[in-house]
Parts: sequence; C-alpha cells; structure tokens
Amino acid sequence: MSKIKFLLALIVVFSFIALKTKDEDFVKRSFDTAAPLYTSLLNLTGDNFKNYPHSFLPNGTVKYYQIDEWTGGFWPGSLWYMYEYTKDEKWKTAAQKWTNSLESNQFNANHHDIGFMMYCSYGNAIRFDNSPKYQQILLQSAKTLTERYSPIVGSIKSWNQRKSKGDINTWEYPVIMDNMMNLELLFYASKVTKDNTYKNIAIKHAEQTMKNHLRTDYGSYHVVNYDPQTGKVLHKQTLQGFSDESTWARGQAWGIYGFTTTYRETKDKRFLKTAVKMADFFLNHPTLPADGIPNWDFNVGQAGYKPDWNFDPNRFKETPRDASAAAIASSAMLELSTYLKGAQKEKYYNAAVKMLKSLSTDQYLNTDQANPYFLLKHNTGNLPSDSEIDVPLIYADYYFLEGLLRYQKMKK
Repeated sequence: MSKIKFLLALIVVFSFIALKTKDEDFVKRSFDTAAPLYTSLLNLTGDNFKNYPHSFLPNGTVKYYQIDEWTGGFWPGSLWYMYEYTKDEKWKTAAQKWTNSLESNQFNANHHDIGFMMYCSYGNAIRFDNSPKYQQILLQSAKTLTERYSPIVGSIKSWNQRKSKGDINTWEYPVIMDNMMNLELLFYASKVTKDNTYKNIAIKHAEQTMKNHLRTDYGSYHVVNYDPQTGKVLHKQTLQGFSDESTWARGQAWGIYGFTTTYRETKDKRFLKTAVKMADFFLNHPTLPADGIPNWDFNVGQAGYKPDWNFDPNRFKETPRDASAAAIASSAMLELSTYLKGAQKEKYYNAAVKMLKSLSTDQYLNTDQANPYFLLKHNTGNLPSDSEIDVPLIYADYYFLEGLLRYQKMKK
C-alpha cells in the first residue's frame, strides 16, 4: 500500500470513529445532564413516597401527583433508566424504593392508567430483579385493568363518566388513544400465566381503536365515546387537542407506540401497517417543524378546525411545541424500524434519531437548569385547559431516556 493510500485509509477510519463518537455524545450528554437534576429531585423528595414528581410550576415549586394518578410510574421508571445507563447502585436503590411505594396501585381500578403506573415502574424493575413479588404485582395489575373491559364495547374504558370539553355532551364510555399504552401490561400477563384472556382483550381493544380512532389519513381522534349498552360509537372528540377533528400530537405518538407494541406481541401485520401509517402522518405533516419536534397539535388555528374552548390565536408568539410527543414517537419509531426493511427501515430509524438529537440540544435539554429537577423543556400537557404549557413533564423525560437507551442498544 502506498503512503498516500495508507493516509487516506487512516483518514476514513478516524472519520468513522469521530462520527461514531459524536453520535454517542448526545446520549452521554443527556444522561450526564439528567444526573445532577435527578439527584436534586431525590434530595428534595427524600423518603416521602407519597408525592410523585410530575412537573415544575411557574412559582418555582415542583408539581406532584398522588399515588392514584397516572404519572406515578414514570419517576421510578426514569430512575431505572438512569441505573441501566450508569450501572450506579445509587439509582437502583432509589428506583427500588420508588417502585415499591406503588404496590397498592395494583388494585387501582379507578381509571385505565394502571399500565402506565405499574408497567413503567415494576415492568422495568423486573428486568433487573426477577422477583416473584414483582411478577405477582404486575399480574394483579393486569387483572385489575381487565375489570374496565367491556365485551360489548370491545374496549377498556379509559375514564369514568364525565362531560366532554365545553360540556357539549356526556361521555358514558370514553376510550382515549392513550389507552393503547396499557396493552403491554396485558400481553405480559398472558406470557407469564399462559392465559390468553389478557392477550385477547388487548387485541380486541387495539382492533376497536384501529377501527374507530383513526381517520382515512391515519390522523387520530383523542376520545371515542361509546354507548355501554350497545357498543355503538356516540361521539368522536378531543379533550387535550385543538379541536375534535384535529390531530393532537401526543395522541398520535401514543398510537404509533401502542400499535408498534401490539405488532411486537402479535405479529399481526394489520397493527404494523397502522403503526407505519400513523408514523407517516406524524413525519410527513406539513406543520411539523424542521427539527422534528411537533407543535402540541398538528392543526392548531387552521381553517376548518373549530375548537370547543376559548382559543386566542394571539396568545402565543410561537405555537407551543410538545417535546413529550417527540420523545414518545422517537422511542416508538426506533422499535418500529426493527420490523421493517430497506428504505422504510431507514426512514423511521433516521427520523427517530433526528428527534432524539434535537431533544438533546440546548433548546430542549435542561443544560442551563432552567428548572432544577427535570430533563426536557418545552412540553405541553393540556393547553385547552390552560394546564402545563411550556413546562417540564416527567413522562417526557421517561420516554426520552428510553429512546436514548434503545438507540444505544441498536448501535452496538
């Protein structure tokens, strides 16, 4: 080999190493940013395992949810991800304590979110400690979730009876897109018990969601309200999106994730197609910003979309983003890419990595400690209700860390 060829070969090798290092830097940078923030949050909460960190309020205090509310599992889940990345026993000890504090939730049948609460906590815990106790808690949680299933409707009831946005009607049997995220708990229960009852409920729920929550363009409704006596669809509406016919960004992300999971557990290509089409809607939508982090709703302020709330188009100079939707979608699309081939595989993988890299920039990552405890900035919880606008949210952190770990494993 000539000296010139040898030097060119060295340049290629070192360029590859530099590129790989740069790629891995955004993962390390994100976890390194999380470490002091979560240490501060652990110091703040101490051993008071009653208040679960949820967000950060404008007055400079942490917003907590209680044990029976939907986001309790994301804090211990995030701690498990910190342990998985760092192997530091400090994070494992904290994750165990916070996970164990949720034990009574295995009997919580008040809403559908037991999958979020228990699988994001105990479902991660059991990966590192295959305790029979953890398994039994997860199985009881799945059993509790099935109590909200109606064979007449073919779906798991999300919320109890409530008024719709704007008090236009009453939701007797509301099912929300978010509910797709609870199915993983049911699939787990069937695998452990060899009882297909759980799996069959999950499949039926996914089928009904596929049938009734999706439009022809694979945008999604947030809420579908059923008649509990007949199973008939009564209303298709939204609670947290811009309008009934708009597509709420986080709801679309929940769907991509939920249908990807359902395909993993069933290998039914109907669910794979649905995940792909929902991902295409997300990525190809003309309002998606260049950095891949969506506005809180894909149709905010557009003609033809009428909100059931008092929308002021002049309130914000720029439409609020929802980093949590990008975090959820990126984690989902990484997994989705593993079930595809060729250009299609690359499309979702590259889109996911782009979102993760955007979230790891100073614009979204809390490198300046704009708040002292949470990792991602610029999330939107429920803008129509004037709640949690441009704030950190614990579930955004959770799915961002999950996505980073999925990316890291796929790179090895």
